[in-house]
Amino acid sequence: MGNELMQKYKQLKESVNNLGSAIVAFSGGIDSTLVLKASYDALRDKAIAVTADSPSLPRRELEEAKRIAKQIGAKHLITSTEETKNEDYLKNPNNRCYYCKSELYSKLKIVSAQLGIKNILNGTNLDDLGDYRPGLMAAGENNVISPLKDAKITKSEVREIARHLGLQTWDKPSSPCLSSRVPYGQGITLKKLSMVEEAENFLKDFGMRELRVRHFDDMARIEVNENDKRIINDNFISIQKKFNEIGFNDVTISDFKSGNLNAVANGRAEN
Repeated sequence: MGNELMQKYKQLKESVNNLGSAIVAFSGGIDSTLVLKASYDALRDKAIAVTADSPSLPRRELEEAKRIAKQIGAKHLITSTEETKNEDYLKNPNNRCYYCKSELYSKLKIVSAQLGIKNILNGTNLDDLGDYRPGLMAAGENNVISPLKDAKITKSEVREIARHLGLQTWDKPSSPCLSSRVPYGQGITLKKLSMVEEAENFLKDFGMRELRVRHFDDMARIEVNENDKRIINDNFISIQKKFNEIGFNDVTISDFKSGNLNAVANGRAEN
């Protein structure tokens, strides 16, 4: 790791250390993992990881978050969030993430009061400012601290620092919530979330790490990287059979692109 990145990580730890204590909104993704690692290195038992659990979080992601927090050594709490009971969220507007993050931070504030820790940290990095992220408004409204952004650490730098620190998930693909698989304007239901999770789990059991199953009513659009299309094609009959059982009548295959539905929201639709 170069001197500049070492300096940035040092700055990250110092900024967290100056807080005295911190709650980390911990999803198990690489960004919040690095924030938790820096917080634990700086504050030890005064750094607490809190993961929000709801029907929009895949069970695999919850179990991985538990494993990563244990690996780092940080105390880890699970709190239930209820965004899937909020009608504004269920309508699935293009600022859906705002309602989700508002619910998250309101629950973290309750944990904050219980523990006597006023500082809440998230994993927003410098690159996130250039994407469509309504959740950033919720973070601002709730005075949530973004130490990666403040240290001017980009996504690629997050991964490089994490790799240098020996974090096994340094190259873990991004995994947004299950609701992100439903096009904006089409309502979120627990059944849709369950269908997507079951379909993605089935595909991941073939060994693919990065994929999305987009929910278009009775059609599923599988988005995978070029290298994984062979796996899909070789197993398409069994995939189609499983997806039919789940409730999808049609299955299509497309190129993987993170944030595909955000592109639609921004008026730059991708195929």
